[in-house]
Amino acid sequence: MTESSTTSKRLQGKVVIITGGASGIGESTARLFADHGARVVVIGDIQDELGESVASSIGLHRCRYIHCDVTDEEQVKSMVEQTVQDYGKLDVMFSNAGILSSCDQTILELSLSTCDRLFAVNVRGMATCVKHAARAMVDGGVKGCIVCTASIAATIGGDKHTDYIMSKHAVLGLVRSASRQLGEHGIRVNCVSPSAVPTPLMYKAYQMDAEGIEKAFKPLTSLKGEGLKVHNVSDAVLFLASDQSAFVTGHNLVVDGGFLPL
Repeated sequence: MTESSTTSKRLQGKVVIITGGASGIGESTARLFADHGARVVVIGDIQDELGESVASSIGLHRCRYIHCDVTDEEQVKSMVEQTVQDYGKLDVMFSNAGILSSCDQTILELSLSTCDRLFAVNVRGMATCVKHAARAMVDGGVKGCIVCTASIAATIGGDKHTDYIMSKHAVLGLVRSASRQLGEHGIRVNCVSPSAVPTPLMYKAYQMDAEGIEKAFKPLTSLKGEGLKVHNVSDAVLFLASDQSAFVTGHNLVVDGGFLPL
């Protein structure tokens, strides 16, 4: 077989769950995973109309939508159990669901109630997905892969958005701890950390379209001539989910075009 034919289907036969898969990074990754031979991509989201539409457009023979609010552990547990019951196993969990800060909070102005809501999704929800995916993999004897969406905010401080930065630091801690604990079962745990990605969340937060966001953040990178696009992130997730990264775990794959200081 040629190199192109052997690498064209990197997830052949894999059973995958993607949370936050109805739009943005999750949707892009769902489409990419399906194109790379995943047996089924289960999209978990709370955007029912969008989720059903994405699943239908990919093809209901290889993509399925399940309503899942990651802040509710029982919904996450049920989604994982239903996937294993229907398809026999779980190979890949892409824990991607997350939200942005709703205001420019500094530590002096920090609203703990607002912080609690963000942490419920970005931290508690992320940990819940890792927990139940890992349990399914261990119980099923699957040497699976878990990928989480972190952010460049996971490794830097900031002048505002304190709650968001805290939450993404927590994701990185989760990944590093889970990777050590699950390694004995052959389960890899990694995260992808993009800079500003043109997605519906960003459009709403910055009141800009994709072109505006790309234009605003492009000067902040050292890699000139290109702006970050959604497919750049989903390509990175595919690498972490596939056997091409078979000896990579506990890793934070930064996709930022040199945004971070060296």
